[in-house]
Amino acid sequence: MSENVDWSKYVSEQEKLVTNKLATVNIDQNAQPSTGASGHKPKLGNDEEQFSPAEVSLLQKIIRNGLVENKNDLEVQRRDPTSPLYSVKNFEALNLRQELLKGVYGMGFNAPSKIQEAALPTLLAEPPQNLIAQSQSGTGKTAAFVLAMLSRVNPNDKYPQVLCLSPTYELAIQTGEVAAKMGKFCPDIELRYAVRGEELARGSRVEEQVIIGTPGKVLDWATKLKVFDLRKIRVFVLDEADVMIATQGHQDQCIRIHKNINKDICQMMFFSATYDQEVMEFAEVIVTNPVIIRLKREEESLDNIKQYYVKCANEQQKYNAVINIYGTVGAGQVIIFCHTRRTATWLSEKMSKEGHAVALLTGDQTVEQRISVLDRYRNGQEKVLITTNVLSRGIDVEQVTIVVNFDLPVDVRGQADCETYLHRIGRTGRFGKHGIAINLVDGPNTEAICRAIETHFNKKIQFLNAEDADEIDKIGA
Repeated sequence: MSENVDWSKYVSEQEKLVTNKLATVNIDQNAQPSTGASGHKPKLGNDEEQFSPAEVSLLQKIIRNGLVENKNDLEVQRRDPTSPLYSVKNFEALNLRQELLKGVYGMGFNAPSKIQEAALPTLLAEPPQNLIAQSQSGTGKTAAFVLAMLSRVNPNDKYPQVLCLSPTYELAIQTGEVAAKMGKFCPDIELRYAVRGEELARGSRVEEQVIIGTPGKVLDWATKLKVFDLRKIRVFVLDEADVMIATQGHQDQCIRIHKNINKDICQMMFFSATYDQEVMEFAEVIVTNPVIIRLKREEESLDNIKQYYVKCANEQQKYNAVINIYGTVGAGQVIIFCHTRRTATWLSEKMSKEGHAVALLTGDQTVEQRISVLDRYRNGQEKVLITTNVLSRGIDVEQVTIVVNFDLPVDVRGQADCETYLHRIGRTGRFGKHGIAINLVDGPNTEAICRAIETHFNKKIQFLNAEDADEIDKIGA
C-alpha cells in the first residue's frame, strides 16, 4: 500500500503524536467535564478519573494490545436465513489475495480471533453482506474490518471505494496504521486520511481508493469541496459507534454521509464496543438487513464467583480486612478497586510499606507506565493490583482469584452502578474458573448499595467476618 507521501514515515510520525498525546494526559481538576450522550454532565470528586469516551477507547486499544486474551463466546443473529454464515479457523480458507495474506501473516496473526472467525466469512461473502459487530478493543475487530476493506478494493479504479469513519483523529490514525501494515505488500492500493491538518483545494480530486477519516472532515470533502463521490463508495465502515454517539455532532454527520451513499452497491459495516439501545437505534439507521455478531453477556461468570461483604467502620478497618483476607486465603493474584486516585494511592503506599508486592494503576500515569504496570502484573511480579474504574473493563488475567471492592461502584447520582460492578468482579472467575469477590461496606449507604446490587443480579452476597481466620479460610476452599 502506498501514498503520495512517505507512508511509513507518516505513520511513524502520527503514532508518536498519539503516544505523546496520551502520555501527557493528566486530569485537570478545574476542567468542566464533557457532556455525554445523555446530555448530563457527570459529577466528579476532586480526584476521580475523568476521561472522554474517545480517550477511553484509545487507551483500551493500547492497554489491551498484546496483553489481553479475550475468550468470551460470540453469539450470532441472522436476519437473513440465506446468508453464508460459517466460521473459519485459518486465513487461507478466506481465499485472499496472496499479497494481503502475506500482510496478515507479517502482522503476526497466525490464526483468526473469535470475532475474526465469525465476521470475516460474512464480510468477504458474495454478494456482500451488511454486518453489525459488537466486540471490545483488543479482540481483533479492527484487523477484521480492515482486511475486508482492502479485499474489496479494485486497484485499477483510481477513486475512493472504501470509506472508514472514526470519531477522532487519533483513532483514525490507529486504524490507518493497521491498514498500512496489512497492505504493506499491496502497492497498488492507496490510502488517504481525511482528518484535521489534511487540506484539499476546491476542484481537486482524491484518487486514493481508501479514505479513513473523521465525520466532519469527510462531510466537508464530499459535500462542500466535492473532491470525491460518495455514490461510488462500495464499503462504508463505521468504527467505535458508541463513541460516535457520545461525541457531539458526529451522529448527525454520520447520518448525513450515509444518506449520500448508494445503498445498492455499498456494503455497510458497523462496529461498536457496546450494544445498548441507543447504539442499536443508531445502527438500524445505518445498516439494513445485517448479520449481527456480539459478545455474550458476562452475567454467566457470576455463577463461578463467590460474593461476600464485610462490615467496616472506617478506612483503617477496610485496610485490615484486605490484609486479613489476602494473608489467609493464599490467593494467586488480587485486584482491588478504589473510587478515587487518592484512596488507591494511600492503599498502595500502606501495603507496600508492610512488604506486599503491590502495583498501582490510575489515570494520571502515562501510557508507558500503565503498560509496564500491567505487564509486570500479568507476569506475576506483583500479586496485588490496586486501581480505579480505568481497569474495570480493561483486561483479563487468568491468574486473578480475588477481586476486592474497597469502594463499591456508584453512578453520578450515588446509586449502585451494577454494570461496573459486573465488569469489576468479572475480572475473576474467568474462563470457567472459580473466583471470589469481596465488598467492603462502611456504613448504611454502602450497605444499601450492596443490597441493590444483590437484588439486581438476584445473587446472594454473603456476610463475611474478616476478623475470623477460620471463616476466611473456608472461602478459599
